[in-house]
Amino acid sequence: MNNVKTFVLMAGLMGLFLAVGQLLGGSQGLVLALVLGSAMNFLMYFFSDKLVLRMYRAKVVTPEQAPELYALVDRLRRRAGLPMPVVAVAPHEQPNAFATGRSPEHAVVAVTTGIMKYLPQDELEGVIAHELAHIKNRDMLISTIAAGFAGAIANLPYLLMFGGGDDDAPHPAIAIGMIILGPIAAMLIQFAISRQREFEADRVGAQILGHPMPLAHALTRLDTLAHQIPMNVAPAAAPLAQVNPLAAHGGGITGLFSTHPPTAARVAALEAMAQGR
Repeated sequence: MNNVKTFVLMAGLMGLFLAVGQLLGGSQGLVLALVLGSAMNFLMYFFSDKLVLRMYRAKVVTPEQAPELYALVDRLRRRAGLPMPVVAVAPHEQPNAFATGRSPEHAVVAVTTGIMKYLPQDELEGVIAHELAHIKNRDMLISTIAAGFAGAIANLPYLLMFGGGDDDAPHPAIAIGMIILGPIAAMLIQFAISRQREFEADRVGAQILGHPMPLAHALTRLDTLAHQIPMNVAPAAAPLAQVNPLAAHGGGITGLFSTHPPTAARVAALEAMAQGR
Protein backbone atom coordinates (compact mmCIF):
# COMPACT_ATOMS: atom_id res chain seq x y z
CA MET A 1 0.00 0.00 0.00
CA ASN A 2 2.84 2.43 0.77
CA ASN A 3 4.34 1.76 -2.66
CA VAL A 4 0.96 2.29 -4.33
CA LYS A 5 0.56 5.61 -2.53
CA THR A 6 4.07 6.63 -3.59
CA PHE A 7 3.24 5.78 -7.23
CA VAL A 8 0.04 7.84 -7.10
CA LEU A 9 1.86 10.80 -5.54
CA MET A 10 4.66 10.60 -8.10
CA ALA A 11 2.08 10.54 -10.89
CA GLY A 12 0.40 13.56 -9.33
CA LEU A 13 3.70 15.42 -9.13
CA MET A 14 4.43 14.64 -12.77
CA GLY A 15 0.94 15.75 -13.75
CA LEU A 16 1.38 19.02 -11.87
CA PHE A 17 4.72 19.55 -13.60
CA LEU A 18 3.15 19.02 -17.01
CA ALA A 19 0.20 21.28 -16.22
CA VAL A 20 2.28 24.17 -14.86
CA GLY A 21 4.88 23.90 -17.60
CA GLN A 22 2.30 23.74 -20.38
CA LEU A 23 0.20 26.55 -18.93
CA LEU A 24 3.05 28.97 -18.27
CA GLY A 25 5.47 28.15 -21.04
CA GLY A 26 3.93 25.69 -23.46
CA SER A 27 6.16 22.95 -24.84
CA GLN A 28 9.21 25.21 -24.48
CA GLY A 29 8.42 25.68 -20.79
CA LEU A 30 8.22 21.95 -20.27
CA VAL A 31 11.62 21.38 -21.84
CA LEU A 32 13.25 24.21 -19.90
CA ALA A 33 11.79 23.05 -16.60
CA LEU A 34 12.76 19.44 -17.16
CA VAL A 35 16.34 20.35 -18.07
CA LEU A 36 16.71 22.53 -14.98
CA GLY A 37 15.11 20.01 -12.65
CA SER A 38 17.35 17.24 -13.92
CA ALA A 39 20.51 19.33 -13.75
CA MET A 40 19.79 20.51 -10.21
CA ASN A 41 19.55 16.98 -8.88
CA PHE A 42 22.16 15.20 -11.00
CA LEU A 43 25.01 16.16 -8.69
CA MET A 44 23.02 15.41 -5.55
CA TYR A 45 22.16 11.93 -6.84
CA PHE A 46 25.62 10.86 -7.94
CA PHE A 47 27.56 12.54 -5.16
CA SER A 48 25.01 12.35 -2.37
CA ASP A 49 27.16 10.12 -0.17
CA LYS A 50 30.07 12.57 -0.07
CA LEU A 51 27.86 15.66 0.22
CA VAL A 52 25.71 14.30 3.03
CA LEU A 53 28.66 12.96 5.00
CA ARG A 54 30.24 16.41 4.80
CA MET A 55 27.01 18.10 5.95
CA TYR A 56 26.85 15.82 9.00
CA ARG A 57 30.64 15.95 9.53
CA ALA A 58 30.54 12.14 9.48
CA LYS A 59 33.69 10.06 9.12
CA VAL A 60 33.93 6.63 7.52
CA VAL A 61 34.99 3.95 10.02
CA THR A 62 36.70 0.61 9.49
CA PRO A 63 35.94 -2.71 11.18
CA GLU A 64 38.96 -2.12 13.40
CA GLN A 65 37.73 1.32 14.51
CA ALA A 66 34.12 0.32 15.25
CA PRO A 67 33.99 -3.50 15.37
CA GLU A 68 30.59 -3.84 17.10
CA LEU A 69 28.83 -1.34 14.84
CA TYR A 70 30.43 -2.78 11.73
CA ALA A 71 29.44 -6.32 12.72
CA LEU A 72 25.87 -5.23 13.42
CA VAL A 73 25.50 -3.58 10.01
CA ASP A 74 27.12 -6.57 8.30
CA ARG A 75 24.75 -9.04 9.97
CA LEU A 76 21.61 -7.08 9.12
CA ARG A 77 22.64 -6.30 5.55
CA ARG A 78 23.04 -10.05 4.99
CA ARG A 79 19.47 -10.56 6.16
CA ALA A 80 18.38 -7.83 3.76
CA GLY A 81 20.32 -9.36 0.85
CA LEU A 82 22.38 -6.19 0.33
CA PRO A 83 26.06 -5.52 -0.39
CA MET A 84 28.04 -4.23 2.57
CA PRO A 85 27.55 -0.45 2.75
CA VAL A 86 30.11 2.06 3.88
CA VAL A 87 29.75 2.67 7.62
CA ALA A 88 30.23 6.15 9.07
CA VAL A 89 29.88 7.92 12.42
CA ALA A 90 28.82 11.55 12.86
CA PRO A 91 29.97 13.48 15.95
CA HIS A 92 26.55 14.52 17.26
CA GLU A 93 25.17 13.96 20.74
CA GLN A 94 21.62 13.67 19.45
CA PRO A 95 20.89 10.00 18.68
CA ASN A 96 20.03 9.63 15.02
CA ALA A 97 20.98 7.79 11.84
CA PHE A 98 20.72 8.14 8.08
CA ALA A 99 21.43 6.31 4.84
CA THR A 100 22.45 7.76 1.51
CA GLY A 101 24.05 6.74 -1.78
CA ARG A 102 22.79 6.34 -5.30
CA SER A 103 22.42 2.54 -5.23
CA PRO A 104 22.88 -0.48 -2.96
CA GLU A 105 26.39 -0.82 -4.37
CA HIS A 106 27.24 2.79 -3.44
CA ALA A 107 25.43 3.12 -0.13
CA VAL A 108 26.35 4.62 3.22
CA VAL A 109 24.85 3.90 6.63
CA ALA A 110 25.77 6.50 9.23
CA VAL A 111 24.95 6.85 12.91
CA THR A 112 25.65 9.57 15.42
CA THR A 113 27.83 9.02 18.45
CA GLY A 114 24.76 9.74 20.56
CA ILE A 115 22.77 6.82 19.21
CA MET A 116 25.38 4.35 20.40
CA LYS A 117 25.31 6.05 23.79
CA TYR A 118 21.57 6.23 24.42
CA LEU A 119 20.01 3.24 22.60
CA PRO A 120 20.06 -0.36 23.81
CA GLN A 121 21.28 -3.02 21.40
CA ASP A 122 17.89 -4.21 20.15
CA GLU A 123 16.70 -0.68 19.39
CA LEU A 124 19.95 0.15 17.61
CA GLU A 125 19.37 -2.92 15.45
CA GLY A 126 15.91 -1.59 14.61
CA VAL A 127 17.37 1.75 13.56
CA ILE A 128 20.01 0.14 11.34
CA ALA A 129 17.39 -2.15 9.77
CA HIS A 130 15.29 0.92 8.91
CA GLU A 131 18.24 2.57 7.16
CA LEU A 132 19.05 -0.60 5.25
CA ALA A 133 15.41 -0.66 4.15
CA HIS A 134 15.87 2.78 2.59
CA ILE A 135 18.79 1.36 0.62
CA LYS A 136 16.86 -1.75 -0.37
CA ASN A 137 13.89 0.35 -1.49
CA ARG A 138 16.14 2.73 -3.50
CA ASP A 139 14.54 5.69 -1.76
CA MET A 140 17.40 8.00 -2.71
CA LEU A 141 16.42 7.58 -6.36
CA ILE A 142 12.73 8.16 -5.62
CA SER A 143 13.42 11.27 -3.55
CA THR A 144 15.78 12.63 -6.22
CA ILE A 145 13.15 12.29 -8.95
CA ALA A 146 10.53 13.94 -6.72
CA ALA A 147 12.91 16.77 -5.85
CA GLY A 148 13.73 17.21 -9.54
CA PHE A 149 10.11 17.75 -10.53
CA ALA A 150 9.44 19.99 -7.53
CA GLY A 151 12.53 22.08 -8.25
CA ALA A 152 11.61 22.37 -11.91
CA ILE A 153 8.13 23.65 -11.04
CA ALA A 154 9.54 26.17 -8.57
CA ASN A 155 12.10 27.52 -11.07
CA LEU A 156 9.95 27.44 -14.19
CA PRO A 157 8.80 31.09 -13.91
CA TYR A 158 12.40 32.33 -13.64
CA LEU A 159 13.42 30.33 -16.68
CA LEU A 160 10.58 31.70 -18.72
CA MET A 161 11.63 35.26 -17.85
CA PHE A 162 14.86 34.63 -19.76
CA GLY A 163 13.89 31.94 -22.22
CA GLY A 164 10.37 33.04 -22.99
CA GLY A 165 7.52 30.69 -23.77
CA ASP A 166 5.01 29.90 -26.47
CA ASP A 167 2.92 32.70 -27.92
CA ASP A 168 -0.40 31.49 -26.45
CA ALA A 169 0.38 32.73 -22.94
CA PRO A 170 -2.29 32.29 -20.25
CA HIS A 171 -4.25 35.09 -18.66
CA PRO A 172 -1.94 37.03 -16.29
CA ALA A 173 -4.11 36.20 -13.26
CA ILE A 174 -3.91 32.48 -14.04
CA ALA A 175 -0.16 32.69 -14.59
CA ILE A 176 0.36 34.51 -11.27
CA GLY A 177 -1.79 31.95 -9.50
CA MET A 178 0.20 29.07 -10.93
CA ILE A 179 3.51 30.77 -10.11
CA ILE A 180 2.45 31.10 -6.47
CA LEU A 181 0.48 27.88 -5.94
CA GLY A 182 2.42 25.53 -8.23
CA PRO A 183 5.61 25.36 -6.13
CA ILE A 184 3.59 25.02 -2.91
CA ALA A 185 1.60 22.14 -4.33
CA ALA A 186 4.78 20.49 -5.60
CA MET A 187 6.42 20.85 -2.20
CA LEU A 188 3.40 19.30 -0.45
CA ILE A 189 3.43 16.32 -2.82
CA GLN A 190 7.20 15.93 -2.39
CA PHE A 191 6.81 15.88 1.40
CA ALA A 192 3.96 13.38 1.14
CA ILE A 193 6.18 11.08 -0.92
CA SER A 194 8.90 11.38 1.74
CA ARG A 195 6.44 10.42 4.48
CA GLN A 196 5.28 7.36 2.57
CA ARG A 197 8.88 6.25 2.07
CA GLU A 198 9.43 6.50 5.84
CA PHE A 199 6.42 4.29 6.50
CA GLU A 200 7.68 1.78 3.94
CA ALA A 201 11.21 1.82 5.41
CA ASP A 202 9.70 1.12 8.84
CA ARG A 203 7.77 -1.84 7.42
CA VAL A 204 10.68 -3.33 5.48
CA GLY A 205 13.08 -2.60 8.33
CA ALA A 206 10.85 -4.55 10.70
CA GLN A 207 10.89 -7.46 8.24
CA ILE A 208 14.68 -7.36 8.03
CA LEU A 209 14.95 -7.37 11.81
CA GLY A 210 12.27 -10.03 12.24
CA HIS A 211 10.07 -8.05 14.65
CA PRO A 212 8.70 -4.47 14.54
CA MET A 213 8.73 -3.55 18.24
CA PRO A 214 12.46 -2.76 18.67
CA LEU A 215 12.13 -0.17 15.90
CA ALA A 216 8.91 1.19 17.46
CA HIS A 217 10.66 1.62 20.81
CA ALA A 218 13.67 3.21 19.10
CA LEU A 219 11.51 5.76 17.26
CA THR A 220 9.86 6.81 20.51
CA ARG A 221 13.22 7.24 22.20
CA LEU A 222 14.75 9.09 19.22
CA ASP A 223 11.82 11.49 19.00
CA THR A 224 11.95 12.27 22.71
CA LEU A 225 15.70 12.89 22.71
CA ALA A 226 15.55 14.96 19.51
CA HIS A 227 13.46 17.51 21.42
CA GLN A 228 15.96 17.52 24.28
CA ILE A 229 19.31 17.43 22.46
CA PRO A 230 19.79 19.87 19.55
CA MET A 231 21.74 18.98 16.43
CA ASN A 232 23.60 21.47 14.27
CA VAL A 233 23.13 20.17 10.73
CA ALA A 234 22.34 21.74 7.36
CA PRO A 235 18.57 21.89 6.69
CA ALA A 236 19.09 20.23 3.30
CA ALA A 237 20.46 17.11 4.98
CA ALA A 238 18.08 16.98 7.95
CA PRO A 239 15.25 15.07 6.17
CA LEU A 240 17.60 12.13 5.59
CA ALA A 241 17.81 11.42 9.31
CA GLN A 242 15.60 8.72 10.80
CA VAL A 243 13.91 11.37 12.95
CA ASN A 244 14.18 14.83 11.40
CA PRO A 245 16.43 16.69 13.87
CA LEU A 246 15.19 20.15 12.88
CA ALA A 247 11.46 19.67 12.46
CA ALA A 248 8.52 19.16 14.76
CA HIS A 249 6.35 16.23 13.73
CA GLY A 250 2.80 17.47 14.09
CA GLY A 251 -0.51 16.39 12.72
CA GLY A 252 -3.16 18.24 10.73
CA ILE A 253 -1.99 21.14 8.58
CA THR A 254 1.45 21.17 10.20
CA GLY A 255 1.97 17.54 9.23
CA LEU A 256 1.53 18.39 5.55
CA PHE A 257 4.76 20.38 5.68
CA SER A 258 6.79 17.63 7.38
CA THR A 259 9.16 15.24 5.60
CA HIS A 260 8.48 12.60 8.28
CA PRO A 261 5.18 11.20 9.56
CA PRO A 262 4.31 11.85 13.20
CA THR A 263 6.29 9.43 15.33
CA ALA A 264 3.07 8.28 17.02
CA ALA A 265 1.67 7.25 13.62
CA ARG A 266 4.83 5.32 12.76
CA VAL A 267 4.78 3.54 16.11
CA ALA A 268 1.08 2.72 15.69
CA ALA A 269 1.77 1.19 12.27
CA LEU A 270 4.56 -0.95 13.69
CA GLU A 271 2.38 -2.05 16.62
CA ALA A 272 -0.35 -3.03 14.17
CA MET A 273 2.24 -4.99 12.21
CA ALA A 274 3.29 -6.79 15.39
CA GLN A 275 -0.33 -7.77 16.01
CA GLY A 276 -0.69 -9.10 12.50
CA ARG A 277 -2.88 -6.26 11.23
